[in-house]
Amino acid sequence: MSASKSSLAALTLGAIGVVYGDIGTSVLYAVKEVFGSGHVPFTHANVYGVLSILFWTLTVIVSLKYVVLVLRADNNGEGGLIAMLALASTAVKDRPALRQGLLAIGIFGTALFYGDGVITPAISVLSAVEGLEVISPHFKHYVVPITLLVLFALFAVQKRGTGGIGRFFGPITLVWFLAIAALGVAQIVDHPEILGALSPLHALRFMWQQPGTTFIILGAVVLCVTGAEALYADLGHFGKRPIRLAWFMVVMPCLTLNYFGQGALLLARPEAVKNPFFNMAPDWLLLPLVGLATMATVIASQALITGAFSVTKQAIQLGYLPRLKILHTSVRHTGQIYMPFVNWSLFAAIVLAVVMFKSSTNLAAAYGIAVTLDMLITTVLTFYVIRYSWKYPLWLCVAATGFFFVVDLAFFSSNLLKLFAGGWFPLLIGGAVFTLMMTWKQGRALMYEKQHAESIELTSFLDAVFVAPPARVEGTAVFLTADTGTVPNAMLHNLKHNKVLHAHNLFVTVRSHEVPWIGLDKRLQIEALGHDCWQVVVNYGFKNDQDLPEALEALRGRGCEVHPMTTSYFLSRDLVVPTIGSGMAPWREKLFAQMHHNASAAAEFLNLPSNAVIELGSKVEI
Repeated sequence: MSASKSSLAALTLGAIGVVYGDIGTSVLYAVKEVFGSGHVPFTHANVYGVLSILFWTLTVIVSLKYVVLVLRADNNGEGGLIAMLALASTAVKDRPALRQGLLAIGIFGTALFYGDGVITPAISVLSAVEGLEVISPHFKHYVVPITLLVLFALFAVQKRGTGGIGRFFGPITLVWFLAIAALGVAQIVDHPEILGALSPLHALRFMWQQPGTTFIILGAVVLCVTGAEALYADLGHFGKRPIRLAWFMVVMPCLTLNYFGQGALLLARPEAVKNPFFNMAPDWLLLPLVGLATMATVIASQALITGAFSVTKQAIQLGYLPRLKILHTSVRHTGQIYMPFVNWSLFAAIVLAVVMFKSSTNLAAAYGIAVTLDMLITTVLTFYVIRYSWKYPLWLCVAATGFFFVVDLAFFSSNLLKLFAGGWFPLLIGGAVFTLMMTWKQGRALMYEKQHAESIELTSFLDAVFVAPPARVEGTAVFLTADTGTVPNAMLHNLKHNKVLHAHNLFVTVRSHEVPWIGLDKRLQIEALGHDCWQVVVNYGFKNDQDLPEALEALRGRGCEVHPMTTSYFLSRDLVVPTIGSGMAPWREKLFAQMHHNASAAAEFLNLPSNAVIELGSKVEI
């Protein structure tokens, strides 16, 4: 029991650092942007109303929607939009049209994650460094360069992995939450009446008396729930109970105290509205607070970068992105990976955002559309999960998700007002990623159809070959093929040019499934074809690491010895030739041809040894 409690405490501390780092830094800019927008007249009643709206936004969206409802929709213990998409699409698999629609919506939501992934680190780190301006206005010119330097250092250390620095995430973030709570308490002690804003009556009165203003400021209020999606995305790392305990015992109380402390400060000193968070601190504490805030925002950004690696890997395994280079940074934890292309592409986009927008206030105008649209998509997918997978009554499903849908729609509609003020930026990034993902998926489908139409049936071909068999050489040949039962092009080229067959031949097809994990007991499907040849299907979930040599080790003792020194891997690389009018727009055909440039990435992704042979296959038109 003592060990169980210790493990729960460790997981809860880890959840504080990883899951809540992003939402924990929202106190830096949320209140400032609501009042700084100029739409809210500065009165005592409005301060109470805005604080009440902030508190009940946290309660409804985070506490009720994500912590209570969405966390229940785990896919074999895993969470996140892709896990939710897999649940929803599986639940409606007998409705093909609906399933395709949900897949498109879910993939679009996944693409929007990258837009959010650019804005969130930029606004978080920038808002922390802007605390220097409170110390002295002369620091204003150094804010952007220091921000870029901090971000560069963060992305440069990614190749070393998160294992070494990850152990400090929880304690540092816990110190951050305790610090912001203490700052809030110090102000609330002087104006305890501010706690009256906990009553929803203040929020309802504000919305009733100023409906237009309420609608406008929702675009800034949503800043208080930045990172709410991380609650669900990190479910597999920590589990439901630690995430819930961390929220209700530490995160929400500390956030509430700080927000109400900022409100108490504004009642006493309205001029502090320029930066209410840093104005809560005494002068002697400002510099350490800026340092602590910067560390907290770096941790929040780190969690998002790690999430980008994980989401990209899952999208690759589901067939929505081409193979990319993946480096494992830990020998113990397979989930700790580094993807150079994703890392530096994300950094380049973040630098562009910081240089373009220059301040957290300007970035706040760009933030919100992608996040609220993702929240809407999560609500829609949740409906199909609880209706068709959990089989709950229709009225209960509508009631459970309908309320959250209306709330999410209100926030999304408000954020649309920021479309031309910067909201287009994350949408542009999300749209570009979505186009890449759908182009790759459709291009691969068209190429598969073309290859399948021209393929040769494997068993018949082997029977014909062994009528007058070629010379056999020692060792095992592994031919990778996208389709079972067909002859790989690599084998045809091997016979044509080398005129030999290996002593043992494996025809291996790797299949990724819409479930997070597939255990070792279900990893391999084996069919003997005779003549020392086998058809092998290797099954992976979208969270599994695809290590093909390790998977094939299980063949030992089944008549086929797969030894690293005597096994050759053959991959077919097809020359993709775009053709006009084949099912894709000409520019998308050319885009797919560029994306399909290198089969060696597949060898690296599957962890194949350096002796893997890449054979040029026949031309494939799309």
